Amino acid sequence: MPNEEDGGKTGRQDAGAPSERNMSPENDSSLYRERFACTLAHQPVDRCPIDLGGTPQSTIEDPATETALAGLLGLSVPRPDAEEGGWKPPLPYDKCDWRILERFDVDFRRAGGIVPFKTGREGRISETQHADFFGIRTRFSGQHWSLAEGPLQHADIDQVAAYAFPTLDQMDPALLGRWEGQARALREHTPFVIVGEHPVFGVLELACWLCGYDHVMLMMAADPDWVHLLFGKILAFQKLVIAEYYRRIGPWIHLTTSGDDFGTQHGLFMSPDMFREFVAPYMRERIAHTTHFTDAVYMHHSCGAVFDIVPDLIGMGVRILNPIQPKAQGMDPQRLKAAYGREIVFHGGLDTQEVLPSNNRETIACAVQELLRIMNPTVEGGYIFAPAHNLQRDVSPQSIVWMYDAAAGRT
Repeated sequence: MPNEEDGGKTGRQDAGAPSERNMSPENDSSLYRERFACTLAHQPVDRCPIDLGGTPQSTIEDPATETALAGLLGLSVPRPDAEEGGWKPPLPYDKCDWRILERFDVDFRRAGGIVPFKTGREGRISETQHADFFGIRTRFSGQHWSLAEGPLQHADIDQVAAYAFPTLDQMDPALLGRWEGQARALREHTPFVIVGEHPVFGVLELACWLCGYDHVMLMMAADPDWVHLLFGKILAFQKLVIAEYYRRIGPWIHLTTSGDDFGTQHGLFMSPDMFREFVAPYMRERIAHTTHFTDAVYMHHSCGAVFDIVPDLIGMGVRILNPIQPKAQGMDPQRLKAAYGREIVFHGGLDTQEVLPSNNRETIACAVQELLRIMNPTVEGGYIFAPAHNLQRDVSPQSIVWMYDAAAGRT
């Protein structure tokens, strides 16, 4: 089981006092950042904060869609190069076409990423199969890379004990330096809310990728010691990476993300009691450890029907919940708002399963207006507008325009 006392005062001293870590450039009083602060405090805002590309779960997934969207908005395609004397953003930025973010008046800018390692396990197996630095194999389906097989597929407890996680000397320190520079420049030279991607995968998802979903779920019922050994090893790895990463990027960000799916379309992967026994202690310590190195607000992403564990997530320190998957059982925005709307901030919620793929202007505009009516952000704060997940190929560029125009009241 995790040691929740680990890191305490020593972690704070290593990272610096909050006033030293979370330095406040002059433009931290910008309208975007003030709007975000009011949203967190559940106070009225001048308009609902808007996100596109500010998290790994609110992006335009297909580069061709982004290029087509730029063209639809009257922006030059391909995007002009700074070296050619054309348009350039205020700073180097590769998460999304900066011009699109300006067009939609997006409040957030993102830095950092999942930290990669050189372990010797990674590489191309074939044209359609790759392995990552954990040794997890993925297969390309024509649109997505999907899980194929993990290195601990159906492993016993001895195999779990023997598995070696990546080490810090297999990390590229120059990459952390580049991410730190990007986050600092965004914080000091732009008015936006700066988001730092969380640098590690979630404990449950990584366990399932390593060992197989069926095996992990089976072992929760059959061999709790196996589960705690695996999850403890994952947590120890997470904490090492978190310390290195947030010492660099932590002082410059307002918000940090994490992701770990706990639900399906129809319910949780496990009972709430099993979640509290096997997942919650490790997630709680990961969040607490992160706060040793940054004052950034913690946001968590989970797809699926997670209504019953929202209080658990709040108790762990999650301040913002994404994505509000409205077609999942029990995840109706009105129900969520009534139950938890004063305790947590919601992010996302515009349906990507039926509404946005409809590519119908009236359908999309009505859904946006209804979502904003329910969340009532200008009066009550507590909500950030975004699609319920990444925008895939079945969402047209025109639909993206209709969505953000409706959110801005331009319909």
